Amino acid sequence: MTAAPKARLCALLLTAALAAGLSACNRDREPAPPAAAAPGAPATVTPADAAAPMAFESKTPYADVRLTLPDAIKRQTDLHARLYAEEVRGLRQFVEGAQGELTEAGADTDRPKFEKTITVTAALETGKLFSLKRVDFDYSGGAHPNTLSSGILWDKALKRRLGLADLFRKNADLGILDQALCSAINAAKRARVPDSASISLGGAPGASCPRAADTPFVLSPGTVNGKAAGLIFFIGAYQVGPYVEGGYEIAIPVTGFRSLLAIAYADDFAGQLLKAGDVTPVVAASPSPATT
Repeated sequence: MTAAPKARLCALLLTAALAAGLSACNRDREPAPPAAAAPGAPATVTPADAAAPMAFESKTPYADVRLTLPDAIKRQTDLHARLYAEEVRGLRQFVEGAQGELTEAGADTDRPKFEKTITVTAALETGKLFSLKRVDFDYSGGAHPNTLSSGILWDKALKRRLGLADLFRKNADLGILDQALCSAINAAKRARVPDSASISLGGAPGASCPRAADTPFVLSPGTVNGKAAGLIFFIGAYQVGPYVEGGYEIAIPVTGFRSLLAIAYADDFAGQLLKAGDVTPVVAASPSPATT
């Protein structure tokens, strides 16, 4: 073999030996850890999150909690994933709080365990909007449980939650809606308790009408399928009267505020309410956990 071919052979053998050595070194090296997420960065919604369950339930010696979502939410995968995660996080925090309170020093071991049930139902779906009613039953050791109703409004195209102001023109004066709601509340109070004292906008605490923009609501169905005929506002017990008077659900027809609607959502409202004013569901009384 001549000098040149022999030199090339030596170079090839040396290259192969170096590659084998580097490979062995790499096998001994620990894999690099994944990059840490930036503080405060939003969690990524994975396909598994998007297929969030429809219910959650947990029972411990300290609290029973439960979440139920409607089938209609499956079509809104972003809302489904976010709402499920948000509600389950809150229920787990409730259980932790119950454990802390019921096991603190000197706590009465005979106290009944706490309970929280979140029930979400579909209120109405229009071309652009998806409206949900959320009912929160909460027993946290008091004389009686409390039930609060609220609403969730979702823009299907923009994939974001909306507040009441989003439905109306920018800088719209909602005084008309405030007054309509106040008048309807007073009528509902008189029908339920004939000698009930009237309340007014800007009155004293417990005797003041709530502002529409500060009151939870859902879209109300009516005579036109797939259109909202108005808004149903949820007034909690204690808010406009004593607890024994209960809460109210007040339906306000769109005819009272149509001129205030934003152009983007005006077409989602049409028709007439099947019933205006007090539309509070009649629910059979159930015993308090404290007495069972």
